[in-house]
Amino acid sequence: MKEVTMWQITDNKQWPALEQQFEWVRVMASVPQDARHHAEGNVAVHTQMVLEQLQQLPAYGELSPQEQEIMWAAALLHDVEKYSTTVHEPDGRITSAGHARKGEMRARQILYRDIPAPFHIREEIAKLVRYHGLPLWAFDKKDPQKAVIMASLEVNTRLLAMLARADALGRICDDQADLLYRLDCFEELCRDNQCWGVPRAFANAAAKMNYLLKEGVSPDYVPYEQPLTQVIMMSGLPGAGKDTYVQQHYKEWPVISLDDIRRALKIAPTDKSGNGTVIQAAKEQAREYLRKGRSFVWNATNITRQMREQLTGLFFTYHAAVTIVYVEVPASRLLQQNSRREHVVPAAAMERLISKLEVPSLTEAHEVIWEVR
Repeated sequence: MKEVTMWQITDNKQWPALEQQFEWVRVMASVPQDARHHAEGNVAVHTQMVLEQLQQLPAYGELSPQEQEIMWAAALLHDVEKYSTTVHEPDGRITSAGHARKGEMRARQILYRDIPAPFHIREEIAKLVRYHGLPLWAFDKKDPQKAVIMASLEVNTRLLAMLARADALGRICDDQADLLYRLDCFEELCRDNQCWGVPRAFANAAAKMNYLLKEGVSPDYVPYEQPLTQVIMMSGLPGAGKDTYVQQHYKEWPVISLDDIRRALKIAPTDKSGNGTVIQAAKEQAREYLRKGRSFVWNATNITRQMREQLTGLFFTYHAAVTIVYVEVPASRLLQQNSRREHVVPAAAMERLISKLEVPSLTEAHEVIWEVR
């Protein structure tokens, strides 16, 4: 993709202008935070402090203009979903569990539909939002080594640590020194595992998936057994061009299409009980191909990680090499292409699908192809 060096979420970075321009900035002032961790005040105050601290970091000044824009946008958006996740606990604490995961989704929606950004920039910002707490809490994970290795396959850990440092400095709390110490330990953990600022390298795709799917396995271990067959899993919103991609690249392969099965069984897409029947019929067809060692394409939207993992779990059981092909077009073009389809998805349903979209990551399959047009 052509490099974009000066993409910006907004031309005016002054906070009053941001509040005037974006509703999701305005609501930050109404979101309280626990005084033990954020004595500075609400999310709006904290976010402004994080932005200020970020731009004062020497490492920030060494970034390219594009990287600075990415980091600035990630800092602005890092707590965007505290608005929907903040609760007052019975013991008086204020918590916002899950705000990072929801924040990734919200950031993706904003930068896909509302403020269109190039795909690779949007996804880097979204993943920085998703993992912004990891550098502070990596050692509290069950397996810190696997946590940072997996994260490195989705986000630049060096930039992630920079965001986390600005997050730690952009608050008033008694444990700030401990937070900064944790960040130093995070960097060392990443360096020890060859994933500081780069994705952890594996001997091959089979070694990567063996490490990700099993416990107690070294990332350097290369399994003797290799995949027996290949499965192509399509992923993308309706109208993005998945059928066209299959015709162009896998025309001779057998295709399991949920839409075709649904229409053959005369089951409406809105029939939830009927959809279960469709999926079971498709899975049985997949099992037949897998038992025979025959490669095939699974063609459906598969826009959430949960949907994809239910299927890849089946494919991995049969020792298949899985490639996920994610197809995307700009939101404006998507709506145009949807309107020209034989089976149009209603606008309200399309909006719901966009809000659920989770772009496939390298942690999900042997290979991931992002076909962005």
